[in-house]
Amino acid sequence: MTSTGSIRVLQVLPTLHSGGTENQVTTLSCALADEGFDLEVACMHRTGPLVNALTERDVPLREYPISSFLHPRSIGQQVRLARHMLRRRTHVVHAYSFYGNVFALPPAAAVGVPVIIASVRDRGVYLTPRQLRAQRYVCHLADRILVNAEAVREWLLEQGYPLNKIVVIRNGVDVSRFGAPPNSTLIRQQLGLAPVERMVTVVSRITRLKGLEQFIDAASLLAPWFPTVRFVIAGDASADDGNYVAALKQRAQHLGRRVLFIGHRSDIPAVLGSAAVSVMPSLNEALSNALLESMAAGAPIVATRVGGTPEAIADGHTGLLVPANDPRALSEAIARLLREPDLAAALGRAARRTAESSFSLPRMVAAIEQLYRDLLTQKRTHVQVDATGSIS
Repeated sequence: MTSTGSIRVLQVLPTLHSGGTENQVTTLSCALADEGFDLEVACMHRTGPLVNALTERDVPLREYPISSFLHPRSIGQQVRLARHMLRRRTHVVHAYSFYGNVFALPPAAAVGVPVIIASVRDRGVYLTPRQLRAQRYVCHLADRILVNAEAVREWLLEQGYPLNKIVVIRNGVDVSRFGAPPNSTLIRQQLGLAPVERMVTVVSRITRLKGLEQFIDAASLLAPWFPTVRFVIAGDASADDGNYVAALKQRAQHLGRRVLFIGHRSDIPAVLGSAAVSVMPSLNEALSNALLESMAAGAPIVATRVGGTPEAIADGHTGLLVPANDPRALSEAIARLLREPDLAAALGRAARRTAESSFSLPRMVAAIEQLYRDLLTQKRTHVQVDATGSIS
């Protein structure tokens, strides 16, 4: 999988739960390992379903357990990380999200890792002012700050980040996973749906700011007019969000089995491919993986006009965009696609073509590989890199 002299990369992120960032890092890590990079992944909590995805591909995974940056133990874990970087002579440290950036960037800078990359993948609505200041400070230690949408880039500039450090590389999706016709009959049997019933589906991690309350409210508006439509929410929640899941189910209780919570699914291509409409009702996003997967599946899409979503969906051409936090507008757009199947099919085909041309996984991997090589070449006083990515 690796070769002598290949680029030694360490990817750092907080956990390996099934979130957008975690999925992207796992997919990227496996792809880089396949390309011959000497790759390791470090996390602060070795938990989540993606742990197996890395270990099954023989990607080394190291844990640096931290419960809080305010705990004295956190310094000791950063020292452990720094020593490992020195011992391994790491060439590239690539950290993700607030916790990954704050944990990994100072040790990498302290021991002189040649290339240090931070990733900021959202607009930080969940961060406190103190956390925003801390992230901005540690990002000054990075050679580049990688973002996944122009919307995030603009937000960072508003926060005072240096323009010349920010690089936009949009998320990628493995379009080939979504090419085969879905086994809709099996999906319907598993969910207890009749042949005439249609699915309006949200695929999302069940957490706040994903607009799931608004989706349920839109379902309430649609249910009397579309008696054969089921409203499906696919995704899981962290242990901390258990009360939120219960609140969502309570909100949907009056709709009975018209709203289905189907939990984590390993067959997302089939779930999305079986949807009459795929909905992304988020209140805040950068560039949603679920959105790109819906596009790859050729599903007719209704999404909120937030963050980087308009960078992927052209309203009226590859999907329908509506204002965030507006259940009525959401319901009207869903109703339009349910009533106009020819339009829905055309939007789905156009979305699939856009996913293939602009958001493919090979495109993303190649862009990040090139970023690593270009930065290492700029640091050629430390290391030489040939065209194949080998160190000399």
